[in-house]
Amino acid sequence: MADLMKFVQDEFVTKKEFPEFGAGDTITVYYEIKEGEKTRTQFFKGVVIQRKGSGKTETFTIRKMSGAVGVERIFPVNLPALQKIELNQRGKVRRARIYYFRELTGKKAKIKERRR
Repeated sequence: MADLMKFVQDEFVTKKEFPEFGAGDTITVYYEIKEGEKTRTQFFKGVVIQRKGSGKTETFTIRKMSGAVGVERIFPVNLPALQKIELNQRGKVRRARIYYFRELTGKKAKIKERRR
């Protein structure tokens, strides 16, 4: 059964090329939204909280502040509506999943930039 699942994923799911990013990085995700018969491109810019899963079922969570309210969104890596991902800033964090970032406000919520 596992071989069948792997075969279907390899054959029918197309792999898109995106830059390497991880927790703490600030990225902009451009994705397509369909409203009736019209389609438009919308972007979501924020800090990556986590990457979860592997292969074709991988997802990543992004958090941004909209006013004083935190907004999180989960994107599958192989979402057909994803157009591109831009890496804006690499962040220096010591964990793979930075859930503690949700409680931070003000200057404590800044992530230092990682030099290349």
